[in-house]
Amino acid sequence: MTFSTTLLGKTYTCAALTLLLSATQTQLFAKEVANKDSLQVQYNVDLTYISLSGLSSGGYMATQFELAYSDWVSGVGIIAAGPYYCAQNSIQTALSQCVNQLKSPISLDVLSDKAIQWQEAGKLPSLSNLQQHKVWLLSGALDTKVLPQINQALYTQYQQWVKPENLTYVTDKPFAHLFPTLNSGTECDVSEAPFIGNCAYDAAGAMLTFIQGDLTPRNKTQSGRLIEIDQHKLGGKPAETLAKNGYLYVPQSCQQGESCTVHVSFHGCNQNASAVGDKYATQTGLNNWADTNNMLVLYPQTKSSMMMPLNPQGCWDWWGYTGEDYANQNGPQIKAVKHIIQALAKREIHHD
Repeated sequence: MTFSTTLLGKTYTCAALTLLLSATQTQLFAKEVANKDSLQVQYNVDLTYISLSGLSSGGYMATQFELAYSDWVSGVGIIAAGPYYCAQNSIQTALSQCVNQLKSPISLDVLSDKAIQWQEAGKLPSLSNLQQHKVWLLSGALDTKVLPQINQALYTQYQQWVKPENLTYVTDKPFAHLFPTLNSGTECDVSEAPFIGNCAYDAAGAMLTFIQGDLTPRNKTQSGRLIEIDQHKLGGKPAETLAKNGYLYVPQSCQQGESCTVHVSFHGCNQNASAVGDKYATQTGLNNWADTNNMLVLYPQTKSSMMMPLNPQGCWDWWGYTGEDYANQNGPQIKAVKHIIQALAKREIHHD
């Protein structure tokens, strides 16, 4: 059976249309929804090491995932977040010490002791792995959602774990609580949806070049595809607190079978797909760098919940709503994201 379609007043067979589109010099950004199998294509994925980034609750999650798999992660870029295990499995502590107020000093010794305890219990790999990680931190000078002292505590914590030359901390930019970009989003001094700022500053490029080294300059426009993936199928039972669908950005080179690394970027609160659509997955600038550097970008998505486990703003779990092991290898969200990453390289679907 031959299928045909009409384009610009001319009728093409599907084969002819395919040749026409592949030959065009126009860069197109196409969005598609994967089928029920979630990942039809088996990409040539290099999972030797992965890198991470995140904003706000996504920054907290990036650190948690980093420590949970410090033998796998090579670097992180974190915007507007506090230290690992800051909330100490308590929403009350999260609100009183880890965001826009600091009612009592943060005890980094207590937080570090917990990491050591989990390491000894086999729930975290050796903390010594962190010495070789590249860590890029940013705290906007106009951020009133996560106070500078709380960002500073994260920096101080990393100083205990990471070699000085592998750690950088940006604090001199007049940014609100958002992901700064060259030319996308809202006014840079205002923290409002989608929490992406038009700041004439390429945070994506700054973090990626620091944590990954020399990179090919970014594309001006995105030429890959943004695909929706079935997080529940790929993540298995641990993905229960995630949205059904997440996003995967696939550069043309990765579509064509070239070896590609993986970068995972965690959105912030009130920034998941139900709140801002695909804006976090398309406007941060990460995809532009991915296009020219053979990099798949995974954008896992939370779901908001007004029932238990309570998560009305669609935050990543950095205070314990999924259970007391939320910040180690047994954390459901950490497990789910790990399974999804592994599924990029093989069709096996993981379930616990």
